[in-house]
Order: sequence, then C-alpha cells, then structure tokens
Amino acid sequence: MANFTFKAENFSSLSHHTNTQTSLLNTTTSFKTNSLRLLHSKNSLTFRVWCGIKEKENVTGSERVPDVLTGPKRVDELDPKRGSSLDFEQKLGNDSGSSEVGFDWNWPPWKNIPQRYKLIGTTSLAFVICNMDKVNLSVAIIPMSHQFGWNASTAGLVQSSFFWGYALSQLPGGWLAKIFGGRKVLKFGVLTWSVATALLPFLAGYMPGLVLSRVLVGIGEGVSPSAATDLIARSIPLEERSRAVAFVFGGLSVGSVIGLLLAPPLIQNFGWASVFYIFGFLGLAWFLGFQYLEEGQASHSAKPASRPQSIHMEKSFSNSLAALGGSLKDVPWKAFFRTPAVWAMIYAHFCGSWGHYNCLSWLPSYFSEELSLNLTEAAWVSILPPLASVFVTSFAAQLADNLIANGVETTTVRKICQTIAFLSPALCMTLSSVDLGLPPWEIVGILTCGLALSSFALSGLYCTHQDMSPEYASILLGITNTVGAIPGIVGVALTGYLLDTTHSWSISLFAPSIFFYLTGTIVWLAFASSKPQNFSNTD
Repeated sequence: MANFTFKAENFSSLSHHTNTQTSLLNTTTSFKTNSLRLLHSKNSLTFRVWCGIKEKENVTGSERVPDVLTGPKRVDELDPKRGSSLDFEQKLGNDSGSSEVGFDWNWPPWKNIPQRYKLIGTTSLAFVICNMDKVNLSVAIIPMSHQFGWNASTAGLVQSSFFWGYALSQLPGGWLAKIFGGRKVLKFGVLTWSVATALLPFLAGYMPGLVLSRVLVGIGEGVSPSAATDLIARSIPLEERSRAVAFVFGGLSVGSVIGLLLAPPLIQNFGWASVFYIFGFLGLAWFLGFQYLEEGQASHSAKPASRPQSIHMEKSFSNSLAALGGSLKDVPWKAFFRTPAVWAMIYAHFCGSWGHYNCLSWLPSYFSEELSLNLTEAAWVSILPPLASVFVTSFAAQLADNLIANGVETTTVRKICQTIAFLSPALCMTLSSVDLGLPPWEIVGILTCGLALSSFALSGLYCTHQDMSPEYASILLGITNTVGAIPGIVGVALTGYLLDTTHSWSISLFAPSIFFYLTGTIVWLAFASSKPQNFSNTD
C-alpha cells in the first residue's frame, strides 16, 4: 500500500488565486502528481485536492521539474509544452491508478449556469409579470365600475388605453433596442409598467390620470417584445432559437394563467387595489433582482485586464449615445418595405393578433352567454387556452429546433409552424360556429385545442425576425407588432359593435377571425422567408 501523507514537500503546487496566479513550489516525490489548489474570488470559494497515487514507483531525476517560479505568472504561460492548468488537471485524472477526492462550494447557485440561459430565464420571468399586469384590469374592472359608476363605454375606454401605449411604443422600442441593446430596454420597460401599475389605485378616481397610467403600462410592455427579440438574436444560436423564443414568449401564457388565478381571490379578500400593488411590486422586485444578477456576473467574470475592458465598455456606451442622434436615418426603412417577406410578417402578425386579442377579450362573455356557464365556470374555462398553450409551446419549439438541426430548411420549418398556428384555430372556430348539437364542454375543449395550437406561431412568425436579420430583428418586430396592436384597438370594439347589431357570436367573433387566419396562411406560404437579408446593402 502507498503511504498517503500530507507534508509541505509533498505538494506539487500550492496556489492562491485572486487576480493573479502564483506557483510557489514544485517538487516531485513518490507521488507522481499531487496538487492542492485553493481558489478564492468575491463570490465563490472552491477547495480541491487531487491525489495521483502509484505504488512502488521510482522517479528518475529526468522526471523532476527543477524550475521554481517566483513571479506572478499564469500556469499556461510557464511552459507551452505543459499546457494550461485545465489540461494539467485533465491529464492528472487520466493517469492509471489515480483517484480524485474533493468538494466544491459554489455560491451563488446560478454561478455556473451559462450566461445566455440566465438571460433567457430572467426575460421569460419578466414576460410572466408582463401578462399578469395586462390581465389584472380585466378582472378588477368589474368592482371598479361598481365603485366609480362607470358604464360599459367608459370601462371599454379604460381597457383599450393600454393598447394606445402598446402600439405607439413598438417602433421606438425596436429602435432603442438596436442602439442600446435589448437588455437595457427590457429593464426600462419592466420598471415603467411596474411603477405605473402600482400607482393606478391612487389615480383611479381621476380619469385622465387613470388612462395615462394604463398608457404607460402599454408603453412599458410594448418595448419589451422588441427588447427580448434583440436579446435572443444577439445571444442565442440558430439551433436553439425556437426554444429560446418559445420559452421567453411562453411566459406570456403563464402570466395570463397566474394573473387570472390570483386576481379574483386577491380582490375578494383585500379589495381590487391589492392586485395592482402586489403585481406592481413583483415587477419592481424583478428589476432589482436583475440588477443584482448583472452586477454579480460582472464581478465574478472580472479579469486582471479589466481596465481595457471597462474602457471598451465606456467607449461602447459613448458610441451608443453618438449613434442615437443619427440612427433613425441609418435604418434601411426602404429596404424593409421593398421586401415581400417583411410584408408577409406584417400581415401574419395582424391576422394572428386579431384572433388572439378578440378571444382574450370576449371568450369569457361567450362562455357565459352563449354556453350558459355561470361566472365562476366561465372564469376557470378562460384559463384553459393559455394553460394548454404552455405545453404546446414546448413541443412546438423542440420540434422546430430538431427539424432545423437535422437539415430541414429554416424557411420550411417556419412555414409549417405558422400554418399550424393559423389553420388549427380556424378549423376549431368553424366547428364551434356550426350548430352540431355539441354540449358546452365539448365546444370548450375544441376552442381550447385550437387556441393552444396557435402557439406554434412562436416557432414560426416570432422566430422569423431573428432569422432574417439579427441586426435589425428588434426593429422588424417593432414594425410588425405595431400593426399587430391595431386589432386590440379596433378589433375588440368592432366585435362588440357587431354583437350588438347581429346578436350572433358566430358572425361577430368567429367569422372575422376565421377570415384573417385563412388569408394569413395564404400570404405566409406564398411570401414568407427566413433567408438572411442584408438590408443595409439593398437600401
């Protein structure tokens, strides 16, 4: 048996890591390789012991390492033939008869998660809070109307004011995301809509202030999709993009479910104002947590050559400010609108939003009035489509990324996904419109399936902006999302007008949506493309 004894002369290297790395002592004994390494940084402490043990091994003088290091040098700079410390440790583990004994203490727990996954996770959480703040008013509007004596027209004005800010902020959000980066714009958006949400109860009795607060919520949430699109385009490779988009924008469905579940009991127990206080606080907590995550990452990744890096950061920010003044004229607007694939994205976004916003606004009333469900049943049933969308989104994203990874053309994958997203709800709405004598719960199931399958759009339309131009992806989404916000302003009101005029849910709610789904499919299949476009050279 080999003797296993720790003494000062038995250590091949003893290193203490701060900003430099110093090798203090190198000797060779009956242990082929022994290493004790102590690494220390501001946020982590790691202690490892590697012991390579061989029995009865004679070490010749030629195997000894005579050089003793006295200066602060990196291990991989000492001798090119010896390689880096990582290579040293890997070779150590491959020695016959060697064993490894050690423990790691890493803090914070997310320290070793790749940076792009941290960004995607926190962005998805922001979108969860985003839709919680979007749907809270749809529940709180009922007790608010009773308290302030609002009629249906006034309540409709308050609810539609969100889409005013949402539509107006799309292009500015895309432009700012391109100049400053999606991360900074996303933080601004979350802070804006969270503060506006928390202040709404103080402004509820003053109509201009109430409308302004909802416009600010719309502005904050309006810049967020473009910011997220820019962030994904800059940091996520093509073969992971469908899953990244699905995970981020899938947070909207999760937020709708959580918001619709939490709002009724909160209002019942603590009053309608509690919804805005609590949901607004969640957004502020996200903002502070995101700040801490960025600071911790910057501190942990600090290198000895941090001064040049910080100079580069200062120059980048200075360049961003300088570019802000002339950036609007540098955007190739003409090239955008001369590209048929861009028009296909614009029209597809409009068609998808028409069906989505109208169903989001009117399905609870449809379930209550047309299917004779009571208010509690109608509220719970309204959760089913976004809840089912969470599962469909994951499947669709995995399918799309696998097809691309296996060599299927990206344009083909996007067309398949978007076609499913359009034809599925169109078919299900058609079945619901025709009097087939189906019981209410079967109609609910049919509509839930159709609206859930529309989530394939996250692997279709919503990935095409990044596919076509990572550089201008945020601006392209700003363009299409601006047009996509119009159904929230016009379509919801038009549906109510048609319902009052025709008293038919099939004509007012389903027929226009079916029309746009079908025509959107035709345009998408004919003109959509995910081929990269160099718009700057074509303007």
